[in-house]
Amino acid sequence: MPGGDSRPNEHPPPPVPERPTLPRLRAAVQECRACELWACATQAVLGEGRPGARAMLVGEQPGDREDLEGAPFVGPAGRVLDEALEEAGIVREQVYLTNVVKHFRYRARGKRRIHQRPTAAQIAACRPWLDAELAVVRPRVLVPLGATAAQALLGSRVRVTRDRGVPLETELAPCAIVTVHPSSVLRAPDATARHDARAAFVRDLRRVAEQLRAA
Repeated sequence: MPGGDSRPNEHPPPPVPERPTLPRLRAAVQECRACELWACATQAVLGEGRPGARAMLVGEQPGDREDLEGAPFVGPAGRVLDEALEEAGIVREQVYLTNVVKHFRYRARGKRRIHQRPTAAQIAACRPWLDAELAVVRPRVLVPLGATAAQALLGSRVRVTRDRGVPLETELAPCAIVTVHPSSVLRAPDATARHDARAAFVRDLRRVAEQLRAA
């Protein structure tokens, strides 16, 4: 079943290359069986961008479109993100986009595949891939998008609603700034709420742009 909980020692460790490069990681992640999500996903989705990208934006997991196309943030939330980055003055080439979990976790509802939040065990099983991406990219600013990514990267005490847009200390990068996942803008209940949510998201990304200029 897609998305069931993993148990210790059920799965082999992820086959992360000893000397990772993005092409090596992209090939190796397709062989990952460190949790059960691979069995029902179309493919693993590593991040997109270049080594040395100055900002790394980290979401929760691939969605339906990402699972099919093999690239992060290519669906509706990705369009929101692209527009917000442009408005905030962040050049797309400065950014590496990835997710905490590399396989799509979902439940089937008829022909639709409905997103399900990954479990703590699945996040832990996938963490070596994210650590390898961080080691290769070495971003100046780490930007967790949403609560799952924020708490996976910065700890359970981080709260997006309280801490968003504020530079935070982390050993993973010189600076971290948490914000919402762009999908939350799409889930706002009406046009006014979507406008306000998008404006707040852009404000957070402008704080990221400030940190990049300062660097």
